[in-house]
Amino acid sequence: MLLKQATLEGIARGDIVLAFRRWQRPTVISGTGLRTAIGVVRIGAVEPVDEAAISDSDAHAAGYADRAALIGDLRAGADLTLYRIAFDGIEADTRLALRQVADLSDADWHALAARFAKWDSAAPGYFPSILRLIGQNPEMPAAVLAERLGVEKLKFKQDVRKLKELGLTESLATGYRLSPRGGAALEKLREHRL
Repeated sequence: MLLKQATLEGIARGDIVLAFRRWQRPTVISGTGLRTAIGVVRIGAVEPVDEAAISDSDAHAAGYADRAALIGDLRAGADLTLYRIAFDGIEADTRLALRQVADLSDADWHALAARFAKWDSAAPGYFPSILRLIGQNPEMPAAVLAERLGVEKLKFKQDVRKLKELGLTESLATGYRLSPRGGAALEKLREHRL
């Protein structure tokens, strides 16, 4: 579920507490969090709703001037179900703090090495090579990095997201860069010749 910057700002202020989307099936689940540029948006109830039941009050809670503006902005599709998504506020994204932890303990390093080994079972050294490539080429487009590794762009981006979850990389307007934690992990990889 993508949220526009203006919507995120409204959620942060507490002005926007609802969203409406047409989907074949929901892409968010009640009780989970949605990572965004401003933090983790907590997802409340996710329920099917009839378009006729949407009120002006619902539209205001979703950041629209009125019901007509909200309905006009919805994705069309007779085969899609309309869902009402409630937001329960925003939490800090723990990955942001994790990225700054450049002092890797032995336990941290062993956990990272074990994760790489598990992920790399089909292609040994693949994830460390992603770190090295990003470290050498910050801000390089994902398509170019993927080509250099000989993988599809979509797969590459999914794999970088795994590294991001560990606090090792940061997404930029174009490409990526290593976080301080990612730089420390790269140094450990060099020390251990992985």
